[in-house]
Amino acid sequence: MSEEKRKPTPEEKAKAAAEARAKAEALRKLREQGAQAPQGEKEAEEVPVQAQAAEPQAKAEPAPSSKPISEMTPEEKAAAKKAAAAEAIAKAKAAKEAKEAKEAGAESAPAPKPFSEMTPEEKAAAKKAAAAEALAKAKAAKEAKEAAQQADAAPTASGADAEAKAKAAAAAKAKAAAAAAAKAKAAREAGGQAADGADADAKAKAAAAAKAKAAAAAAAKAKAAQGESPAAEEAPKAPSKNQPYLDKYVQRITEVFGKEVLEAAYINELGKEVPTLVIKTERWHEIARFLKEDEPLAFDYLSDLHGVDYEDRMEVYYHFYSYINRQSLAVKVKTNREQPSVPSVMDLWHGANWNERETFDLLGIHFPGHKDLRRILLPDDWVGYPLRKDYVQYDEEV
Repeated sequence: MSEEKRKPTPEEKAKAAAEARAKAEALRKLREQGAQAPQGEKEAEEVPVQAQAAEPQAKAEPAPSSKPISEMTPEEKAAAKKAAAAEAIAKAKAAKEAKEAKEAGAESAPAPKPFSEMTPEEKAAAKKAAAAEALAKAKAAKEAKEAAQQADAAPTASGADAEAKAKAAAAAKAKAAAAAAAKAKAAREAGGQAADGADADAKAKAAAAAKAKAAAAAAAKAKAAQGESPAAEEAPKAPSKNQPYLDKYVQRITEVFGKEVLEAAYINELGKEVPTLVIKTERWHEIARFLKEDEPLAFDYLSDLHGVDYEDRMEVYYHFYSYINRQSLAVKVKTNREQPSVPSVMDLWHGANWNERETFDLLGIHFPGHKDLRRILLPDDWVGYPLRKDYVQYDEEV
């Protein structure tokens, strides 16, 4: 029997069918990638008629026109990316459906048979599965085309959206800036009003305090004019610790010279509470001798002597100290300003020498009994006494 008339064996048929299926799968992949199948290719005879009718429809769908990426505008690049993403989604969906269909076919037909060995029922099932697969492929291609069209229209819409978003963002920024400025202005105004209110309150309080003080002073003055005693009398002060010594000095002097020699006796609270006596000028020298020589008193040290001008009178201030009794005593002797004169005590306390000369030099108080009473700081021809309150400079150039 010749080779041309010999019928193929089942093994040869199965091999041919496998080759046809591999060729159809390769062609399908090329179509999905947008490439056209080579001219002259023919599908295998075993491919069902429904698949052959569906595949030309997929071929007839034109692939979207594309430009090189370098020549695309940013909007076109974005649209191309979006189209590629949609196509990838469609491919993934088609692959998933094909996988599910294949798994379903594997479950129903665990061992695939050549088409020639199938029974009429198996051939019908295979044709039905092939038709379903072709429909799924066509649907995926259609969805990819729609996604590409939407991507082409996207740049205009995206540009309008971007412009609208930019305007909205600018408006929002302007609104926020206006709100911040209004808030700052309100805060400044509130701060100024608070400061003004604080100043007004302080002034009102000060005015009220001044009025209250003036009213109290007026009431006190009215009571004093009427001879009424204050409502609350001051508590009596405790006697000074040096009061016993003052009493002692007054008693000793009055016992010897009488009360008329003392003009005043008090505790000097401003001068360390020193007992102070004011003695008449004409009896001063003999009382001074008694203060030094009397044993209960024994003021053997003269620590200070100076004069003071009170405009209506002059005074000489003495400060004594008793080393035996460890007590102090202050004595004041008054004299007039026209012919100021106080008896000298230089013969009793030699330290009074320079003190009396200084008082004479600056205040013009004479000390009868002094052995060498002359100026000690100023020249003998100096006119006037500089520590007097009515002193007028004689030579204006000096």
